[in-house]
Amino acid sequence: MSKTATSRRGKWQNLRLDVGKKALKGHYKEKKYLNFNRYIAGPDIDERIKWIVDSLADIFRATDVATLLKDFGKATQTEDPIIHFYETFLSEYDPKLRKARGVWYTPAPVVNFIVRAVDDILKTEFNLKDGLSDTSKVRIKLKNFTKATPDQRSKVKETEIEQEVHKVQILDPATGTGTFLAEVVKHIHKKFKGQEGIWSNYVENQLVPRLNGFELLMASYAMAHLKLDLLLTETGYRPKKEQRFKIYLTNSLEESHPDTGTLFANWLSAEANEANQVKRDTPVMCVIGNPPYASSSTNKSDWIESLTADYKKELKERSFNSLSDDYVKFIRFGQYFIDKNGTGVLAYISNNSFIDGLTHRQMRKHLLESFDKIYIIDLHGNAKKKEICPDGSPDQNVFDIMQGVSINIFVKTGKKKKDALGQVFHFDLFGKRDFKYSTLLENNLSSIKWSNLDYRSPDYYFVPKNFSLSNEYELSFKLGDLFQINVTGIKTHDDDNLISFSEFSENNYKYDYRPFDCRFINYDLKKVVRPRYSVMRHMLHDNISLIIPRQAVTDNWNHVQVSKYLSDNRIHYSNKGIPIACPLYLYPEIKDQQTIEQAEIRRPNLNPEILKLIGEKLVLNFTTEKETTKNSFAPIDILDYIYAILHSPKYREKYKEFLKIDFPRIPYPKNLSTFWQLVKLGGEIRQIHLLESSIVEKYITKYPIDGNNVVSKIKYENNKVYINDTQYFDKVPQIAWEFFIGGYQPAQKWLKDRKDRELSFADILHYQKIIVALSETDRIMKKIDEIEIE
Repeated sequence: MSKTATSRRGKWQNLRLDVGKKALKGHYKEKKYLNFNRYIAGPDIDERIKWIVDSLADIFRATDVATLLKDFGKATQTEDPIIHFYETFLSEYDPKLRKARGVWYTPAPVVNFIVRAVDDILKTEFNLKDGLSDTSKVRIKLKNFTKATPDQRSKVKETEIEQEVHKVQILDPATGTGTFLAEVVKHIHKKFKGQEGIWSNYVENQLVPRLNGFELLMASYAMAHLKLDLLLTETGYRPKKEQRFKIYLTNSLEESHPDTGTLFANWLSAEANEANQVKRDTPVMCVIGNPPYASSSTNKSDWIESLTADYKKELKERSFNSLSDDYVKFIRFGQYFIDKNGTGVLAYISNNSFIDGLTHRQMRKHLLESFDKIYIIDLHGNAKKKEICPDGSPDQNVFDIMQGVSINIFVKTGKKKKDALGQVFHFDLFGKRDFKYSTLLENNLSSIKWSNLDYRSPDYYFVPKNFSLSNEYELSFKLGDLFQINVTGIKTHDDDNLISFSEFSENNYKYDYRPFDCRFINYDLKKVVRPRYSVMRHMLHDNISLIIPRQAVTDNWNHVQVSKYLSDNRIHYSNKGIPIACPLYLYPEIKDQQTIEQAEIRRPNLNPEILKLIGEKLVLNFTTEKETTKNSFAPIDILDYIYAILHSPKYREKYKEFLKIDFPRIPYPKNLSTFWQLVKLGGEIRQIHLLESSIVEKYITKYPIDGNNVVSKIKYENNKVYINDTQYFDKVPQIAWEFFIGGYQPAQKWLKDRKDRELSFADILHYQKIIVALSETDRIMKKIDEIEIE
């Protein structure tokens, strides 16, 4: 046995008997209805799981519980002592687990708003005048499973019994430390002011039987039990019979099973069976909580995967990664319970990417098919998008996370026609964290000024969209249709070893890594995890690709570039999706019997139907290669025309809502004159971006100070870009310094990616070319807007 295991065993022997007695003496009285010590640290604990509760023993032994609980129950903006207690422990004890499981405390104002909203909905939509405190009951049929014989665990006999249960059953499937269930208790307790004499009876017979919770982590599971016990004690509750809280140690996203047999210990086996009964039989009417966010979900049981498959039907997407996030699975889980019950409310605070994500469109439609009304409070706060308030002031998240969030309330009354879709009500809440908290505390569902969204097929966005120009926009051709062969950029999964500033000895190819940042890649197909070879092989020849996104959620769309080489999957940055390379030409696969000339024969990667329409409109003949005749146009002309359109500020502003959601659409040429004007300007920008234009050699900057040329401290001041304390590039226009391409600011990004590196002679000249290129791009973009495109 290891020293660690021995230490744990000794620690366990010394602490497990006095955890619940000495540490909590005077502040926690063991209740028969909870049996906290027996369930968590009792004498029957199995040897194999003793290590699980070591952390709890450490917590209780080292904590002054009296001080901890001094202000428990008093309203605060963000803190709950039990939560603070647990989160502080977990952040120190196992920060990776905290992040992986999404253990983030839900702020009190958020929890309070959600609980009040559910209470209001029960009253207004379901005619339950007492809301969450309702005591009405319904009769249901339950499945009863018993072993055929004591020694035949696998053979289970199923029977059906009828039972009366409470109608308003509440479930938090990601209970954590019980914050939402505790808020339900507090909310209901307020209604018993002056009726304290019946409170204990109500709790025992009408409240505890309706509060259900599932939790996966042992420590937070224990804290949830402790929290509810302490809270009820504070409210004056005095138990009269043996009864436990219906918070279970289980994985919500796993299907219920008839019988678990004996797992580890008797109490854990009973725990699993009781959790299964809730999953299988309880008519849950209210699902509330803060589900975890984990894009790399480990919850892949057949049951939840089959449910979330409903969100993927008829989606012609390369990847469904965004639909595999845990929060999506928990929404589907809640939807399943409400659908099974026939009526109810699903209320979460969650990752908000599903309200406007491209691959979430079938998910939104499926939710609209299930629910009558959907309320979305978009709390924004997405640091990845660099979100700001409409007035330009900072926008903060209600959590200490990068991902934006929203409060989502789904209402199913059972009155909606089967083929009808529900209504969506939306509200934007920008601002600092405290402002968002106060807004939630001071408002309720009826006082918020909702926007009734006019969503449309096939996207069904849960955010406001201005699609008044959709008819006009859809007359244009989509780039995803024009470039029939395209692919997302290369992903090595090992950039440090496979991408370099210098050449490799083998499999060496030029590699567009970031805007104006061409490096080298060891394009070994056995080492590069996602080489995208089937399409990227065309870029190993004389070629050019248009780099565009499928979607880019920004009001400042700038996601377009050209490349002559292999390109990275992060050559552009966007919060949603990754850039796509569209080769202009396709080359045949090289075969042993081919001559060099045959191998170099290429064909345009352009939709012939679209080319035909353009040719007919302009009365021009299409040629596969550029010719000097005036009555023809070639693939490079189409590329340059597109490049000019996509660099039109007026175009970007006019169609900004459409550019957020799908491949850009390009208007067919207005006439021959306009076409060639745009081809000329688009060609100029293309050559500038490829650094092939002679104009980039005409530097507008200076590099006047000698030194070590090491990039250490980057600063822009008085048109000077400092790379360290003494050296700088002078006369750098502000427009060039702040200019965006592909979500990056190249004049800044290029230097930041060379932090602590010594710039070579070629590097210093290259950076000055970048400044010229950015300045010239801005100049030509203004010229493009002088042309009437449509």
